[in-house]
Amino acid sequence: MQYGGLAWATALLGLLAAFVAARILFNRQWFIGWLRGTCGLAFLALAALIGMLANDLRSYAPIAEGKPLATLSFKADGPLYRVSLLEGGRERTLTMEGDLWQLDARFLQWKGLAALIGLQPGYRLEKLSGRFLSIEQQNLSQHTRVELARSPYGIDLWRWLRLGQHDLFIFDPQARRVTYLPLADEAVYSINLTPAGLLAEPMNPAAKQALKDWQ
Repeated sequence: MQYGGLAWATALLGLLAAFVAARILFNRQWFIGWLRGTCGLAFLALAALIGMLANDLRSYAPIAEGKPLATLSFKADGPLYRVSLLEGGRERTLTMEGDLWQLDARFLQWKGLAALIGLQPGYRLEKLSGRFLSIEQQNLSQHTRVELARSPYGIDLWRWLRLGQHDLFIFDPQARRVTYLPLADEAVYSINLTPAGLLAEPMNPAAKQALKDWQ
């Protein structure tokens, strides 16, 4: 008897809740208000996403015709190397170790309407890596990878386009790399974009001698 009464009381509460829900749902003003609020929040989220994408695009620089993308200068400092990275008018000093170095960069090429209106391709230097020829040294190394750029808040347009094989009809995301070259004290390299990819050009005798010994 007790549980039967509780069941009826619960059922009445359910009917009351259904009645209130019906009154709310059939009230047009409530529905329009809910729809307006939902759409407003959706567009606010879209605006935030677009803003973060715009911030990510700011990390790319246009490719200047006839000019190197960057210049790398290496200076031995004990077991490490101090690397001066000159990119445009900005110079950074980095620390790395190894016998060889490698540079990764990403590129945003334009196609379709974006190419027709003359948007310039952009690039972003991604990471500078070092590598030892000895496996033992490589396993003990601590400064063999330096991140040169990072997409804030995890919003990475280039990675999303490339991994998902999307292009949105205007983007052509590409990756380029200077494959491992010898590290040497006082060596200076110029990084240029060629039709075949990224090319590291030795700029002084130390770099030329290092490449000669490596080959």
